[in-house]
Amino acid sequence: MKTLKTIFLAICLSLVTAVTGYSQNHYQPTPENLEARRQFVNDRFGIFLHWGIYASYAQGEWYLNQGHLNKDEYAHAASAFYPAGYNAGEWVKAFKDAGAEYVTITSRHHDGFSMFDSKASDYNIVKATPWGKDVMKDLAEACRKEGMSLHFYYSILDWIREDFPLGESGHMTGRKGDHPDYDHYLAFMKDQVKELMTQYAPVRALWFDGYWDHKRDSIPFNWKMPEFYEYIHSVDPACLIGNNHHIQPIEGEDFQMFERDLPGQNTAGYSEGQMVSDKLPLEMCQTMNHTWGYSVSDRDYKTSEQLIATLAKAVSLNTNLLLNIGPRADGRLPDPALALLKEIGQWMRLNSKSIKGCGPGPIAEQDWGVTTAPLAGGKTFYLHVLKNPGAVLEIPVARKSRIKSVAALAVQKGGRQPIHHPSRRPPSPGLCDFRDNEIALPHQSSATGTLPLKKMSILENTAKSLSAYF
Repeated sequence: MKTLKTIFLAICLSLVTAVTGYSQNHYQPTPENLEARRQFVNDRFGIFLHWGIYASYAQGEWYLNQGHLNKDEYAHAASAFYPAGYNAGEWVKAFKDAGAEYVTITSRHHDGFSMFDSKASDYNIVKATPWGKDVMKDLAEACRKEGMSLHFYYSILDWIREDFPLGESGHMTGRKGDHPDYDHYLAFMKDQVKELMTQYAPVRALWFDGYWDHKRDSIPFNWKMPEFYEYIHSVDPACLIGNNHHIQPIEGEDFQMFERDLPGQNTAGYSEGQMVSDKLPLEMCQTMNHTWGYSVSDRDYKTSEQLIATLAKAVSLNTNLLLNIGPRADGRLPDPALALLKEIGQWMRLNSKSIKGCGPGPIAEQDWGVTTAPLAGGKTFYLHVLKNPGAVLEIPVARKSRIKSVAALAVQKGGRQPIHHPSRRPPSPGLCDFRDNEIALPHQSSATGTLPLKKMSILENTAKSLSAYF
């Protein structure tokens, strides 16, 4: 495994950092719910798992729809689903070692197969597979042991059930779609989410998906989400609710999510017109490669540098990162995913204090990177140098700020060089200037000239060391 080379600067500065109060116009979250939100925000990093019988086909989680498969033929995958390599303890340990604080797993995807023991549907991993064991029970126990929070993804659309009103997807599965009964389907969903919340308690959040399936209906489809949400909160008021609907938050939701994009961006095409809430916690979900579910042909994984940069940028926007892995049908995590988790973990062991419990720093995003700062307040903020700034790293600093000290958060072994103290002055007022292994302070600071970085590891190629990872 390659060694991660980091330069992280912690600059002591008086900051004004406030935690936004969360509330909606009518829905009033309970104190327990608000506390769950606070914990969720502090965690900042979670692992997403797309795992179901679709992994047997190794073509991603949408294969039933995109492959134009017949639902009855597709279901035969359940009769051969036997994840002998599944070890929940090993999964959770790998996630914890990577610095993650919670797990979100697909309890039921669009193919209608339930990955948990359900009385509401026999089409589940206990009753319909030779494995016959409840993988969610093992995962819940492993999460409790490691102190990780458990979240459940749950699809509100179904490509198999006849009572679900046919939407934009799932037209080629052999489903007739001539007897829709959404009230009956909603009752079914209520039964299943209650099973999830009670059988695997504590469940901190429910992560819904599929709302967009009726986005283009000529007559607006009534999902009855407020009714659904009210029911969920009646079962467990502390349970957080989020919905990947790509629209503004709906009454009763406890966090807002963004798919493949940071808040305010729309490079993936899912967030057009989606305003960023200033009241709810935020989360973005992103894949390690291209697919959510396991695909044997998708080995185009992002680098650890890219993923860490995404994490830092997310925190700088007061947002959690939910990083996805698609386990194989045998229950093992793909080797490239495990390697990335190890590299991220190596970085997090040195730099987690700039991520966990942090939010936006006092300096807006720059060409070179972003800043983060503790949500609890204080006098420290963190520079995440994501891009090679060239010979000079200029850091905007308020004119009345007094910088007391500068230190490297992560100190690497070896490669150190002496810190020089040139007599030159900074190029312009109000800027901190990183140049040739030193920080030049602005004229308005309490110090003059330059401040030596006594604990900073200087790599052989300074320009290279500033180019990534953060």
